[in-house]
Amino acid sequence: MKPSIPFLFLCILAVGAARAADLPPPSGVINLSASASIEVPKDLLTVTLATTREGADANVVQTQLKQALDAALAEAKRAAKPAELEVQTGNFSLYPRTNNKGVISGWQGSAELILEGRDMPAIGRLVGRIQSLTVARVSYGLSREVREKSEGNVAAEAIGRYRAKAADYAKQFGYSGYAVREINVTANEPPPGGPMPMMRAQAQLASSDAALPVEAGKAVVSVTVIGTVQMK
Repeated sequence: MKPSIPFLFLCILAVGAARAADLPPPSGVINLSASASIEVPKDLLTVTLATTREGADANVVQTQLKQALDAALAEAKRAAKPAELEVQTGNFSLYPRTNNKGVISGWQGSAELILEGRDMPAIGRLVGRIQSLTVARVSYGLSREVREKSEGNVAAEAIGRYRAKAADYAKQFGYSGYAVREINVTANEPPPGGPMPMMRAQAQLASSDAALPVEAGKAVVSVTVIGTVQMK
């Protein structure tokens, strides 16, 4: 009777594992890591505008939300520019409110409009002109172009540090050089700036046509190189 294919496969694996176990551990191999980071001005502003409505009739509440969102959209679209000031609708929800007996006593809903872009002053001015929605959240971050360029520059610096460290260690151990065995390069993306609380944001817009104050700050972009090298 011929042995089955799975059985032969298991035998091959067992032989391979046994041979690997007989091999001596690699010598002259060291684990190294190096990192680099840079502070980059945040160039992307995201503002979420929102409103809530409630009432006894679901259709009336939905219509009120739609009217508020349509008015804000009309104002926002006039100022929209690709990458500089982009507009999109956010969450639109409508749900029932119930009394202590579980019976529907009314309806409540909310609608959102999201403004995002690199033209922060223009976004701030637009926020001041929109009357039907109020500021819910404000956050800052890096655009894809700035993030990728920053990561490329920092990665080059981190890799240079890794190579210098590998060459220095090889020399100190009495070797003439090294070869890279395994390498892993990771970029730590900066988290978005903390959202501005809704009440604080609204307080800064006490005047009906006041522009939203903007101060983006900086983000830290870092890259880490981890791997092993074979000293030769």
